[in-house]
Amino acid sequence: MSRRATAIVRTEHDDPERIARAIEPDNTDEMETTVDAPTETTSGAVVTRIDRDTTGGLHSTVDDYVVNLDVAMQVGQHAEPTDTGPVSDSEPDDTQQ
Repeated sequence: MSRRATAIVRTEHDDPERIARAIEPDNTDEMETTVDAPTETTSGAVVTRIDRDTTGGLHSTVDDYVVNLDVAMQVGQHAEPTDTGPVSDSEPDDTQQ
């Protein structure tokens, strides 16, 4: 008999796409993150499904995920996208060795 432990973590955010982009690099193969669009009655949400073989593994993964989510939310509220202007649009300088 095979056993699996599953958790679905749903958190609402003003900018769920930004939060999802911030946490996805830390996701393991057992995790899947999606974004629920806002509706008339709810904010947009980040939804992450975590599947593990054991409840202990699930507990550890959820704990790590919540820490990553907290960091993403803290950084996201203070970070604004920046444009480096023409520097990011130029070709690399191949003259330096």
